[in-house]
Order: sequence, then structure tokens, then C-alpha cells
Amino acid sequence: MADFTIVIHGGAGTILKEDMSPGLEKAYLEGLQSGLEAGYAVLKEGGTAVNAVKASLVILEDNILFNAGRGSVFTKKGVQEMDAAIMDGSDLSAGAVAGIRNVRNPIELATEVMRNSNHVFLSGKGANDFAIKQGVKLEPDEYFFSQFRYDQWKAIRDSDNYSLDHTHHHLEELLKDKKFGTVGATAFDSNGNIAAATSTGGMTNKKYGRIGDSPMIGSGTYANNATCGISCTGHGEMFIRSVAAYDVSCLIEYKGFSLQEAMNIVVNEKLMKMNGEGGMIGVDAKGNHAMIFNSAGMYRGVKNSKGYNEVSIYK
Repeated sequence: MADFTIVIHGGAGTILKEDMSPGLEKAYLEGLQSGLEAGYAVLKEGGTAVNAVKASLVILEDNILFNAGRGSVFTKKGVQEMDAAIMDGSDLSAGAVAGIRNVRNPIELATEVMRNSNHVFLSGKGANDFAIKQGVKLEPDEYFFSQFRYDQWKAIRDSDNYSLDHTHHHLEELLKDKKFGTVGATAFDSNGNIAAATSTGGMTNKKYGRIGDSPMIGSGTYANNATCGISCTGHGEMFIRSVAAYDVSCLIEYKGFSLQEAMNIVVNEKLMKMNGEGGMIGVDAKGNHAMIFNSAGMYRGVKNSKGYNEVSIYK
């Protein structure tokens, strides 16, 4: 059987070993490993890259540690609004949702949009109506409640500050401690197909229905069998403005760069110039992988058919 690879991330940012208890670190690493295993199991059975990235993200969305699905952060109004996208590199089909509520697995809904809607991008109430029509699993508000996310929000809800994703409780600390909570996956299957998917709860205390790069095809998520599959995590506004994921594909397609070279240019040169903090994961058309970030850490992992398995957090 031909080679296959799954790569995942659980967000990037100011993730420092000294801020992490051994128990929490272990929980994050175990969460990443179970996300990897889910995607890997699909690929091992000869499944598609699309089904593999979706399987990985469902596990990460269900894990309260990650800012997506169940662990999503609170908006200014004290609710969860989630975004997600998925893209199939074999035919460039894609599905995305933004500002959805009460959907247990936003990535499932994005996949329904891709497969069954004739559209690419649905938002808000319309996306929720489509979820009901397609029988996508919903959960009550309580399902999405986590005390530490609530405490984060409570600490800043009366200010105009928004925060990316954090665990400290003092305002000064909140603002310097930046974590970009997103989950993502990219896969290369045994038939040579590539897929990418990203899901997020956005920013704590976000208002005006703010949407980041995660659900935007070309910015936070992109896949093309000819080049690569990319999922990003970081300060979404900069990733949108630099069309980060598609830029990697272009550097491969038009300049002939390797995946590693292309991602390095986007993350460590182009985004850095804009103060765009974060990172991305990717696979290319040969099944190579790369995980590059310009922040202190990025929750990440990779597993492939050659027996390679790695989960890590820090630089």
C-alpha cells in the first residue's frame, strides 16, 4: 500500500513550559495523540484524506482543552460562536461555516456544506438551519460550558479587550499571554489525495460577529492535490490579509519550492513582517509534512505509514 500521513495542530501562541503543570501537559499530549490516532485509523484502512482530517478534528473538537467545538471560548455576549472549514484537494471542493452555535462538531457541518449544499460558505442562523436539515448533532449551551473558559471571559468581559485564548486570570497577564486556539488537520492518503480542515471557537470576548481565518478558504485552510494541504492557527486577521494557506500552495506551484521552504517563507518572513503571530501544518503531494510556527509554541503532531509518530508543544 502507498504511503500516507496525518498532521494535526491544536493552536499556537505563547505556550511556555513554565506555565504548564505536568498534568496539563500530559493531557494536551494525550489529546493530540488521540486526534492523530483517529485520522491515522481512517488512512490505514485505505480511507480518504477528507475523512481522515474530519475524524481527527471531531476528536479535538470533543476535547474541552482545545478552543473548538466543546472547548470553545465565550464571545462578548457570553455565548460560543464557532467557525470551521474543510477542503478536498482532489477536486478543490470545500465547505465552511462561521458564527454557528450549538453544533457539537462544526467540522461535520462544514463537510455537509461541501458535500450537500451547492455552496462553499454558510454563516450564522442559516448555517444552523442547514445543520438541522442535515441532521447534524446539536448540543445545549451547557455542553459548551467550561469553568476555565468562563473565568477567562469574566475577567475581561467588562472591558473592550478581546483575548486569543489564555489561562491566567489577571488582566495584565491576559493581554501578554496569547494563545491562538484553533484545531486543524491535513492528510495525504494512499491514493495521493490531500485534504485540510480547521475548526475554532475564535477569540474570547469577540464582538460584532468577528470571524478569523480558520473558515476562510485560502487563508486558514487550503488543499490541492497538485501542491499541498495547509491548516493555520494564529492571529487570524494577519492570516486573512496575507492569504497565508494559499500563498504556500502558490510558492510550491509557481516557484517550485518545497513544502518546508514555502511554509517557512510565509510563517517566518511574510507573516512576521505584519506581526502575524502563529503557525501552520502541512502535507505535500509526496506525503512530506511540515509544522512551522513563529510563536513560543504550537500544539502539534504527525503520524505516517513509515512508522513516524511525534506529538509536541514547545519550540
